Amino acid sequence: MDQLLVNQRILMLVGNIYEDLELWYPKLRMIEAGAEVVLAGPAAGQTYTGKHTYPCVSDAAINDVSADTFAGLIVPGGFMPDQLRRDPKVRDLVRAFDRDGKLIAAICHGGWIPISAGVYRGVRVTGSLGIKDDLINAGAIWEDHAVVIDRHFVSSRKPDDLPEFCRGILQVLTA
Repeated sequence: MDQLLVNQRILMLVGNIYEDLELWYPKLRMIEAGAEVVLAGPAAGQTYTGKHTYPCVSDAAINDVSADTFAGLIVPGGFMPDQLRRDPKVRDLVRAFDRDGKLIAAICHGGWIPISAGVYRGVRVTGSLGIKDDLINAGAIWEDHAVVIDRHFVSSRKPDDLPEFCRGILQVLTA
């Protein structure tokens, strides 16, 4: 087992109808690499249900976390991002990670959250084909690859891209 991320904390967002694989695969991969992963949802200690009904209990409430205590942010897809992006605290968190040049990783529909935070203008990204127009209209530079890394931004398209997505996250966090 590698310990590339010892002493690093990573924030992941969770809410109802998250994409199960896009949350659990990166979470477990980052733990395997030695990181502490904190799942933040609208409420702490609440069980959220994924698209495929897998449960996930949040560690913290979004309102109680700060970008200052984390090395990066991972945003899974599903329908959850469309709900969470409406929360001003979520948008402020993403802007803080961007301001500090910290990892912002989004997969599939997770890109909706950085879009709403206004941090994708001029950034090379990918995502679900379902949000391609949203990404372009937000000023992002669309690329159709399994993973796109642009500075501290990592993005992927779908669950099949998870191995490349996690390698991209590790590359940014260990640079």
